[in-house]
Amino acid sequence: MSWTPSSWRDFPIKQQPTYQDQEALKEVERQLKSFPPLIFAGEARTLKKQLAKVGRGEAFLLQGGDCAESFSDFKSKTIKNLFKLMLQMNMVLMYSAGKPVIKIGRIAGQFAKPRSSDFEEINGVKLPSYRGDIINEIAFTEVARVPNPHNMIRAYNQSAATLNLIRAFARGGMADLNQVHQWNLDFIQDNTLGQKYEELSKKIDSAMKFMAACGLTSDLTPQLNQTTLFTSHEALLLNYEEALTRKDETGQWYDCSAHMLWIGDRTRDLTDAHIEFFRGINNPIGCKVGPTMQSDELIQLIDALNPDNEEGRLNLIVRMGADKIREYFPPLLKRVRDAGKNVVWSCDPMHGNVEKSSTGYKTRDFTNILSEVSQFFEIHHEMGTVAGGIHLEMTGNDVTECTGSTSSPISDTDLGDRYHTQCDPRLNASQALELAFMLGDTLKD
Repeated sequence: MSWTPSSWRDFPIKQQPTYQDQEALKEVERQLKSFPPLIFAGEARTLKKQLAKVGRGEAFLLQGGDCAESFSDFKSKTIKNLFKLMLQMNMVLMYSAGKPVIKIGRIAGQFAKPRSSDFEEINGVKLPSYRGDIINEIAFTEVARVPNPHNMIRAYNQSAATLNLIRAFARGGMADLNQVHQWNLDFIQDNTLGQKYEELSKKIDSAMKFMAACGLTSDLTPQLNQTTLFTSHEALLLNYEEALTRKDETGQWYDCSAHMLWIGDRTRDLTDAHIEFFRGINNPIGCKVGPTMQSDELIQLIDALNPDNEEGRLNLIVRMGADKIREYFPPLLKRVRDAGKNVVWSCDPMHGNVEKSSTGYKTRDFTNILSEVSQFFEIHHEMGTVAGGIHLEMTGNDVTECTGSTSSPISDTDLGDRYHTQCDPRLNASQALELAFMLGDTLKD
């Protein structure tokens, strides 16, 4: 079947808003099509090559960031803290595994959220669900919950500013390995995890001094003073994605809203619009794989999204839940392995482990998160396949949204202290770094 950036409009679609003002929607789409792309297609091709190495076990994938970016919390400190946390986790994993780490942020575009229900009810009042700032507002009022197409313009502008700052951090000196001590966030420094990171930093300092003595200084070696943080988000709102899809000089189409896009577990039906849109863009793409996925369905999905069996093209993001991964994942993994499909396997230990706390907050228990990660790597080891990476909802800020962990012992009663998420609970910086150290030990083994 022929494909165009708008051919998805002829297919059934889920998780989409209904805009009341269709003329305003068309005008916003027209404006977005005239705006500069947010990323360059060549960057997406570079990421695809690096993900091919992940699929072969020659590199490791670290993907993480906000559950849902917001307009109200758009601050340089928030972006800087996440960037520092990614650098810290990168260093822990790279030092442990002895492999390059490919860093992809859930950032500069992660504004739309799928919902389990179209409506939300509080105290007998029923309103449309909040679907992310790119669509409507989180305030529980009738006016706030009306989808506003102009939010797409604001999301684009915030994404552009975020990308600009990320590129400045990555190329302007913050990523210099001589600055490794300065990546430690203030609220981590004084706990045992901060001390553990400082010990690692001292080892890196010694290695840097040795290399400097050999004439390899960060001033002369870009690999020691620069890095790359690619961007990604769930491509849920296809009006926005289509408007930023461009044909590059090779004649291929790329969704230039981010380097990598993924399809969620709720929108991966083979006959629906999201699969249709994704099959035509040449970015590296991902697809969530939950416990309802069947083996035949997964093979059909792989064939639809990666018909040429191209390395680095497709990242299957497993999100089963700690109590389900051992039962549901091995048959899927075996089927894909035996079919000879080239995919990257990564673990999302967040979305299958949501629970309601005794105090009413939606949360995730750190023990369950660690358990799903451990089981994911154990299963790959048993099957002789490559566990490619990790996909986390996390923040560089000191929030109280997920319970447990040694470094950040948050209980149910602590959740209300700094529960700032727009949607789902995130790991705070201490918890994410603790997971990285645990994962580093696993990679050593």
